Amino acid sequence: MIFEPFKPFVASEFQVKFATQGWERVGAKALRRAVFCEEQGLFGEDDTDAVDACAIPIVALSMLAVTADRVVGTVRIHEETDGVWWGSRLAVAADYRKVGALGASLIRLAVSSAHARGCRRFLARVQEQNVLFFRRLHWRSIEEIELLGRRHHLMMADLDHYRPFENAEQGFRALARKAA
Repeated sequence: MIFEPFKPFVASEFQVKFATQGWERVGAKALRRAVFCEEQGLFGEDDTDAVDACAIPIVALSMLAVTADRVVGTVRIHEETDGVWWGSRLAVAADYRKVGALGASLIRLAVSSAHARGCRRFLARVQEQNVLFFRRLHWRSIEEIELLGRRHHLMMADLDHYRPFENAEQGFRALARKAA
């Protein structure tokens, strides 16, 4: 029937890149707040910490034709010591979680861009429900830990599966694997 409700628009193409513009950084922070503060209740009103001062934010931008529309995914990376990099605060907007490509694409750019910058070891603390997803992306669990009252795994990426990627400021296009 003509008056049936429309499903909300969900983009099928994304630009995954370093956050280089102010609106991208603001969008990444808002998405982190929505996921880690409001949805998961891991933090109060803000999840900002000392790592943010030195971290490189990465974003997945939904694309409308050739124009970036909004931040629908984010992760941050930082070098803790010479050659040892960390990824953290991986978040995907709730309405984009079934797209199927965003989390993996963010992780790919995070590890590959660090690898291009001299990374010899890439680590992350991963919530237990996401461990299998990371294993499928060539990560291995080093140990189980408790963090913020929840079970996590300290995991390490297999760098042999992440070719160095130099142009992270421009990034790459990712396509949805399935309809949301």
